[in-house]
Amino acid sequence: MKSSYIKKILIDLDGVLNVYEGGFNENKIPAIKNGAKEFLEKLSKENELYLFTTRNLLLAAKWLIENKIDCFFKDITSIKLPSYLYIDDRAICFKGDFDKTIKEIEDFKVYWK
Repeated sequence: MKSSYIKKILIDLDGVLNVYEGGFNENKIPAIKNGAKEFLEKLSKENELYLFTTRNLLLAAKWLIENKIDCFFKDITSIKLPSYLYIDDRAICFKGDFDKTIKEIEDFKVYWK
């Protein structure tokens, strides 16, 4: 039997949903990444999605609408809301071992570099 609990997932904008390569321009959000719409469509069927970004929230909302993916998100936030999980290109999953986490931090590189 499936749980009726809806999982809240925060999804980062830059580097996850768009073609971001580190050249931050506060007035322009890069193009949507291939496959992002299909990814969101699948994920939104059984989860509550929130866009997580430190960008201007109105600019982010406009970007979602222009790319026809606003329908998959409940809201946009710059606050780390309590969630089931976070999807971000600049994250390390803590697995209970501080020494291993330090090593992962030292070796960390975003996938697009």
